[in-house]
Amino acid sequence: MRWFRNKEFRIFFLFILLLSLSGIAACFFYPQLSAAIMIAVCLLFTATAYFFAKWRYKKLAELSEYLKSVNNGHYDLAVPDHDEGELSILKSEIYKATIMLCVQAEALKKEKSELADAMSDISHQLKTPLTSMMVMTDLLCDPTLPAGRRIEFTGLIRAQLERIEWLVTSLLKLSRLDAGTIVFNKVPVAMDVLLNRALAPLLIPIELRRQTMTVSHPEITFSCDLNWTAEALLNILKNCVEHTAVGGSLSITASQNALYTQIVISDNGSGIDAVDLPHIFERFYRGSNAGEDSVGIGLAMSKSMIALQGGSITVKSTLGTGTTFTINFYG
Repeated sequence: MRWFRNKEFRIFFLFILLLSLSGIAACFFYPQLSAAIMIAVCLLFTATAYFFAKWRYKKLAELSEYLKSVNNGHYDLAVPDHDEGELSILKSEIYKATIMLCVQAEALKKEKSELADAMSDISHQLKTPLTSMMVMTDLLCDPTLPAGRRIEFTGLIRAQLERIEWLVTSLLKLSRLDAGTIVFNKVPVAMDVLLNRALAPLLIPIELRRQTMTVSHPEITFSCDLNWTAEALLNILKNCVEHTAVGGSLSITASQNALYTQIVISDNGSGIDAVDLPHIFERFYRGSNAGEDSVGIGLAMSKSMIALQGGSITVKSTLGTGTTFTINFYG
């Protein structure tokens, strides 16, 4: 019977059985006192049932108070009950639920803090170009402003608008990545097609900076989403180009084995400070050598795009020597 899994029920029934046997034995040996013996046994039964019920209700009341405390946000973890029985099982389940609620509460608290920081960063990133545009708009309202300065301010306003557009577009992409609403169309993609797609927007900046780009890879085909993967690589390459001096060199090396396809992107630029290195994939993080226009979400997006396709990205860097990004696509 399930009741006998409960230690308290086993003790209760054993005590009742002993009382019954004692009463029967007493009546057998002292028949003239059988009425008094039965009255005493009944009183003992009643007292035993009363104290047993009181004890159980006390335990249930303790659990009820504990649950009220949890509902009020106090997640002080009680010691779980490892005994057998329905009450012990209930206590253990409540303990497990409390641990889960505690973990979820900490995660929610962390998310709220991160959201507040992100909103602050976004506000700052939007406020700077908006303030600049407002100043230049006021200047454009001056009828005596020379035509050359008017053209200059108009161009600057356009550049700031493009920056805001890029920021908003990137934030929308990040939100879609976080929400898991993006479906990656993983198909066989040739490595040269992928790298050409990623490098195309940077060919002119690389030429203007007189940088050397070396690309080395065998004929490789692997499964990925061409558009999203190319954008991830573009963000990484853009970071390398911007942090490599005029006349510097960059390289892309790809290889493949039975476990993964690897893409290594290196530069001989300014490198990343050891203090900044663990944080460069955090959104809105700007290192000590970040550019003035850096927002700090490009590398974060790249990591999300790669990770959501089952890949990984790591970075090694030495200040003043250069940086190497290693990307692995598994399967």
